Formats: sequence, structure tokens, C-alpha cells
Amino acid sequence: MLFDTHVHLNADQFEDDLTDVIERAQEAGVKEMVVVGFDKKTIHKAMALVEQYDFLYASVGWHPVDAIDMTDEHLKWIEELSAHPKVVAIGEMGLDYHWDKSPKDVQKEVFRKQIRLAKKVNMPIIIHNREADQDIVDVLKEEDAGQVGGIMHCFAGDMDMARECLDMNFHISFGGPVTFKNAKLPKEVATQIPMDRLLIETDCPFLAPHPNRGKRNEPAYVTLVAEKLAELKEVSYEELIEQTRNNAKKLFNIS
Repeated sequence: MLFDTHVHLNADQFEDDLTDVIERAQEAGVKEMVVVGFDKKTIHKAMALVEQYDFLYASVGWHPVDAIDMTDEHLKWIEELSAHPKVVAIGEMGLDYHWDKSPKDVQKEVFRKQIRLAKKVNMPIIIHNREADQDIVDVLKEEDAGQVGGIMHCFAGDMDMARECLDMNFHISFGGPVTFKNAKLPKEVATQIPMDRLLIETDCPFLAPHPNRGKRNEPAYVTLVAEKLAELKEVSYEELIEQTRNNAKKLFNIS
């Protein structure tokens, strides 16, 4: 039984065949998934999905690329949604320096506001990081985000960064890139992450694992991530999926 900690079943890419995608995930042994909402449209769709399927949970937050669009009303709305029994985390939030839609200072302010909200409602956070390693770590430290901890989603940093995140009570989650043939760094880092802090994800429809790289990703493919991590950690597939599922349920406070 696998737990995919980061899916975007609320994405337009799944509009035509969502039922089939969910069925394939269940057939592959995916027991639970967290649908991540990161703006007004995707949060609405995430909440509708968790009402429809008992094995889906939601995370609600605001993506750094769209930080410039977030208002205080949006933040208040996210706080209200955090009380919903199927909302298990705040995010995804963080910093993304690849795209320049939102200035860095605006991204940081929105990031800080969401960390403070998560501490207020006592929920873990899901971190998006793209080309912003040091600033991510600095903001997490300055805001004492370790109080709630959370997930470094689709981790792509080095082991030094991973240690700092582990020290701040964060879990390290790996997705499709850990299976890529040329992905040396994620593989090296994965071998060193303690088993009780390891999580798996797809980030579907993005970052499909090998041999589906370049195609639309879906939750059923989380099995490929788990297989690669089991190989890297030198443990059985069964042990890997049991441990990562237990880690996720404990972090998200799912009984």
C-alpha cells in the first residue's frame, strides 16, 4: 500500500480521464494521495476531489510563481479551509527563481505569511523550491518553521541542504527525477536520508519517472519511484512502501 504525498489530480491534464487515472492508481496499490492546491482554481478543485473520494486528502497553499496574485483574503480563505477534516497540510509554498512572474521579495513575503499561518493552525507545510536553495533554508530558519515541519517536495538539493532540513524537522520527498539515468545527486542524497524521514511522490502530471520520462505522469507511477528508492536504500520494496506510508500518515496526522 503506497502513499503518494504530492499529486495534482486537480490539473487540467486530467480533465478527460480522471476516473481512469484514479482506478489505475488503486490497481497499482496506491492507498492514499494528497491533492495539492496552489491557487484559487486548484484549491477549489482539490476540495471537490477530497469530498468525492475518501482516500484523497488535500493540501492548500499558494505557489511562489503566483505569489504576486495572493491577497489577504486568499490567506484568510486558506486558514478557513485548514479546519476541514481532509486538509492535512499547508502548501505548496516556497520560492521559485526560475520564472520571473513574481519578484523575489514578494515571493519571500508570501512564503513567510504561509509559514506563520501553518504555525497558527499547527499544520505541516509542503515546500516548493526551484533554484533558491539558500534562501529557502534561511526563511525556514528565520520563521522557525521546524515548529510544524513538513516536506521538502521533490527534493533536488545536496546533502548539506538535506541535513539542514532534517535538523528543522522536515521530511525529504523524492519523485520521478530520482529514477532518471543522469540524476546522480538525488540518488546520492536518497541513500543518506534516514528511513523514518523518507517520502515518495509523483508530482503528477509533471516529472514522470523513467521509463515514462517526458510523458504525462500519474499516481500509478509512484511504484517506479518506490522501486528505485528501495534499490538505493538496499531494502525490500515492501519495507520501503510500508515505511514511507507510515511516515506520511504520521506527518499528516491521519489515523
